[in-house]
Amino acid sequence: MARFSSMMKLVSLLCLIFVAPLAASATIVRYKFNVETQSVTRLCNTKTMLTVNGQYPGPTIYVHEGDNLIVEVNNNGPYNVTLHWHGVRQLKSCWADGPAYITQCPITPGNKFIHNFTITGQEGTLWWHAHITYLRATVHGALVILPRAGKDYPFPKPDAEIPIILGEWWNANVEDVLADAVRTGGVPNDSDAYTINGQPGDFYPCSKNDTTRILVEHGKTYLLRIVSAAVVIPHFFKIAQHTMTVVGVDGVYTKPYTTDVLVMHPGNTMDVLITAKQVSGLYYIAIRAYNTDPTSNGFLTTTTSAILQYKCSSNTSDPVLPSLPGYNDTTTAFKFKTSLRNLKPSVPKTVDEEMFITEGVGVVSCPNNSCAGYNGGRVVGSFNNVSLIMPDIAILQAYYFGIKGVFTRDFPNNPSLAYDYTGNVPLGLWQPELATKVKVLKFNSNVQIVFQDTAIVAIEEHPIHLHGHNFYVVGQGFGNYNPKTDPPSFNLVDPVMMNTLGVPAGGWAAIRFTANNPGVWLMHCHLESHSAFGFAMVFITKNGPSKSDKLPSPPPDLPKC
Repeated sequence: MARFSSMMKLVSLLCLIFVAPLAASATIVRYKFNVETQSVTRLCNTKTMLTVNGQYPGPTIYVHEGDNLIVEVNNNGPYNVTLHWHGVRQLKSCWADGPAYITQCPITPGNKFIHNFTITGQEGTLWWHAHITYLRATVHGALVILPRAGKDYPFPKPDAEIPIILGEWWNANVEDVLADAVRTGGVPNDSDAYTINGQPGDFYPCSKNDTTRILVEHGKTYLLRIVSAAVVIPHFFKIAQHTMTVVGVDGVYTKPYTTDVLVMHPGNTMDVLITAKQVSGLYYIAIRAYNTDPTSNGFLTTTTSAILQYKCSSNTSDPVLPSLPGYNDTTTAFKFKTSLRNLKPSVPKTVDEEMFITEGVGVVSCPNNSCAGYNGGRVVGSFNNVSLIMPDIAILQAYYFGIKGVFTRDFPNNPSLAYDYTGNVPLGLWQPELATKVKVLKFNSNVQIVFQDTAIVAIEEHPIHLHGHNFYVVGQGFGNYNPKTDPPSFNLVDPVMMNTLGVPAGGWAAIRFTANNPGVWLMHCHLESHSAFGFAMVFITKNGPSKSDKLPSPPPDLPKC
């Protein structure tokens, strides 16, 4: 099926970062994004890649809660593009959400689209990124939502705020990386480096002179606004000899949780306080892959670094390196995730719609076993053994205007067959159905989903992202979910609220949310290769009874198919 094209890579280096809090913004906040090519050098290589306003990472957007954000996106590059505002609920503005062929068709080269939406009831750190093939590898940036003027943070005001964006770098054109995988049926090549604010750091070739440095003063407290813009790999994150206090996750405030390590899945954002109270010197900020797939042997084992530098410290001294967890340390990851608590929860106590969804990677057969996936097949991803086929007409467009034949409304609430999900799965269950199925939700219904990881091909920790909603993580564990013995352990008091959840490898996780946002909403694995291979599904939330509960008409400049 003809599908969208991708982009290239970008980079505009900030060698030294020190960001002060901003003043109150206006009611209407405008940005202009020019998607354009840029020549960038990393790892001894120079290449031309797509950027936003010539920057890598892209511009940080600052707004206040309640602001109307207007972003004009001009596609001056050679590839089709869309932008997604990751974590923004888009209340009654589903048309601005951005996933290609879900809410809109791509912005073609030479054209533009104006995203216009209001930030309602959200504060903290979110982000924006391209939502078409592998383009998010190069086109992404932070979205900082400050409190309304006159309103304080629910924690002591920091002395300064510092955006930190984790990413991945390919020496090749990222469009070619995905295209080669699509052609062969195998998995895409792994990245050549991880990055912090666009830089690989001291332990990569030709990188040491450009390592990101963050300047701090002794005794002051800093709010780190951390975004994982990684494409396929979760990361452990540490700062040598410094503890961190998590005060927000995915743009939602949490009860303070002090730790020396973070677990960042692709798509996650975290607000973290640190106090510069160590001996004056240089300290590495370091990330390392968190990889739970036992069949994977090609992921990067290198450590990516930035430097936390105290003022007046010598630039020539050796920074202190933290001790990082092992690559598959699920114990540390699980402890971190299950320690997070929401600050002001309002958990649905009753459930109107209950779903049990298996998730994972599968394989479809190829003629003469000619593909590069397992057993000569083609790699795919699926929910409940249904792998999403992207249509040629955006699903929201088809739904709103009543265009027939684009999708069916029969996505199953449960897998068609019960089996030992984390055990030895028969090969007959490895091939999913290829279809464009959606799940329709009644307006204001309370939804519970239990995600169950499967051992099809291999167990793996998949970060699941839901558009248009935040959800409470009410439970998680290892092994097969037990509907009788596991629900009594659910936390319905103060569970963390997220928009992107890493389901434990070989385990399960339960979420709850209220479907009070009319529109069409994608849910997918945020490992980009998995999403591109159909590891996704779509919810349609119906309009509510009043005019204020209905999705408005699309903007006149919406790219259509």
